[in-house]
Amino acid sequence: MLADEVLGLLRPAPGELFVDGTVGGGGHARLILAATAPDGRLIGFDRDPEALARAAEVLAPFRDRVVLRHAAFAALQEVLAELGIAGIDGLLLDLGVSSYQLDAGHRGFSFRSDGPLDMRMDPTRGETAAEVLHGRDEKELTRIFRVYGEERWAGRIARRIVKVRGQKALTTTHELAELVRETVPGGKVPGRIHPATRVFQALRIYVNGELDQVTQGIAAGFESLRPGGRLAVISFHSLEDRIVKQYFQSLLKPCTCPPGLPICCCGLTPRAEALTRKGVRAGHEEVEGNPRARSAVLRGIRKVAQDD
Repeated sequence: MLADEVLGLLRPAPGELFVDGTVGGGGHARLILAATAPDGRLIGFDRDPEALARAAEVLAPFRDRVVLRHAAFAALQEVLAELGIAGIDGLLLDLGVSSYQLDAGHRGFSFRSDGPLDMRMDPTRGETAAEVLHGRDEKELTRIFRVYGEERWAGRIARRIVKVRGQKALTTTHELAELVRETVPGGKVPGRIHPATRVFQALRIYVNGELDQVTQGIAAGFESLRPGGRLAVISFHSLEDRIVKQYFQSLLKPCTCPPGLPICCCGLTPRAEALTRKGVRAGHEEVEGNPRARSAVLRGIRKVAQDD
């Protein structure tokens, strides 16, 4: 997704070291490794063992230049220290859930096919979505749906879940989707967006701690960059994108002086320069071939030395 645009921002060159913090199926990583030939290296992170297995197959031709780690990208600094690496030349974060995960019914990320209410990016640890639905009270469920899904009918849906779960366990994606459809006003009227979309997004974000991962991961990634290193982030909804924009802004314009002062007194200087004036979006042709690209937003910065 946004492959040409990502390469244009990261500008991978031979001999450089890159991190793909969400290696997924290995698509972006393969392009970066090809561009850094013959001696560039890449470290790929993913929380999903299935994704790592697919990436290993795709990246097999570059085997001696790739290291794959079953870890969240928020652990980037710890893994780099473990590998004895002091700095990197570039980092890509392709946030959110992958198309493969959405299409894999047994993972429970989508209501398009029936499956268990799991939603864990790393199925080896943590609570499932079903456990969250049955283990949180009405107030907390309302908060989850409202904060992480920006769901208008959060309270009504939470009340309905609490009532239903007292009679029957909610265990499948179709059961939850149908409950939401029956609960929200106009839920049974055919429309472009399924009424359960925001609830599924909220549960997925909560189960995986995605917003905390973004906050920790982009900070860890930027601190790991060498001067001149590039950071590119693809986000898919406003909550992620807001975190990215605010963090980038804190690096681009760190001055804390009150407005109107004739000179800066805080001494804070920019730590990065913008590679994108505003979010870059997929072109019409890519969206036609991959509708999920419609919501993708790419942003990038370059780390500057403090004496630049």
